Amino acid sequence: MDRGRLAELMAELSKVMKENRDYLVELDQRNGDGDLGISMDDGFRAAFQAVDGAEERDLGKVLAKAGKAFNEAAPSSLGTILTMGFMGMGKYLKGKENAGFAEMAEALRAGVAAIMEKTGTRPGEKTVIDALWPGMEAMVLWKDDEAKAVSEARRAAAEGAEKTRQMKPVHGRAAYYGEKGIGLVDGGAEAGRLIFEAVEKFWFRGAAGEGE
Repeated sequence: MDRGRLAELMAELSKVMKENRDYLVELDQRNGDGDLGISMDDGFRAAFQAVDGAEERDLGKVLAKAGKAFNEAAPSSLGTILTMGFMGMGKYLKGKENAGFAEMAEALRAGVAAIMEKTGTRPGEKTVIDALWPGMEAMVLWKDDEAKAVSEARRAAAEGAEKTRQMKPVHGRAAYYGEKGIGLVDGGAEAGRLIFEAVEKFWFRGAAGEGE
């Protein structure tokens, strides 16, 4: 992974969020203010543009720039949370112009850890962490087998997001709905699932290209 490949990954993330913009808006309207799809679309587009236009090659600095752009374009609770993830990954990769798959998996671990440390959120609380945590764990567990890592991460994140249907929200605006939130999948967790869906698409597209 270098700055160019990171831009390609960000482009895939932006594409997936744009395609699911209306879906995320609909989810968020059930127990939020309905801006989730808009903020994720705007945020990931801004992050892509920041990386794509960067002259900097230090991955840590590039991710920090992407995080800043994301936060400015997506001034929402989840936007702030994901910005923490960008910054955590950037801190881990600081000083590196290239990173292998295993290093990127560990950077993801650092990013998720930064979110949990700063927000105090844990798995089981009906948030984006319910998708990010299991997805990250799978990525790290299988980091020496890239194809399996991205597939297992996508699967684990999807299962984690689905489990939020049976959880009672305890954070943010959704918490006001209390028991009424049970039975609804969490929009943030679905956004987390989509992140790993995009990662898988990006990786397999690159693998197919290498085989041509």
